[in-house]
Amino acid sequence: MRKDICIRNRVEDLENVAAFIEEIGAELQLSAELQMNLNLVMEEMVSNIIFYAYPEGTEASIELLAESDGQELTFVLSDQGREFDPTLTEDLDTSVNPAERELGGMGIFIVKNIMNKVTYQRLEGKNLLTMCKKI
Repeated sequence: MRKDICIRNRVEDLENVAAFIEEIGAELQLSAELQMNLNLVMEEMVSNIIFYAYPEGTEASIELLAESDGQELTFVLSDQGREFDPTLTEDLDTSVNPAERELGGMGIFIVKNIMNKVTYQRLEGKNLLTMCKKI
C-alpha cells in the first residue's frame, strides 16, 4: 500500500489528515486504538508545521506519504518551512507536575512514545519527518 495527501498549512485541513488516516486504517484493517493513536501523532506533527514552520500569513503545502508492507506502516511528512528536527528535543520529564512544566514538547513526546521509530532529515530545502509503526 502506498498513499499520499497534500494539504495547505491551514487548521481546517487537519480534517483531511484525519480522513486520510481513517482510510489507511480501513484498508489495512487496523484496530480502532491504533487508528486513534496514528491520528493523534499526525495531528500533533501537522499542527506543529501549521503553527510554527512558516511566518504568519504564509500559505504553503504539507505532504504526507504513507506506505505499508503489511508489517510496518511508514509515514513521511514533508514541508518547506523553517528547519526543525523534533528528534533532537529533550524528552519531557513526566515526573514534574504538568502545571509546573514549561509549555511545549508534549506533542513530540507523544509521537516518540507511540511510533517505533522517528527520524528527521533536511533535504533540498525540505523537512522530512519519517515515522514508523509496526502493525
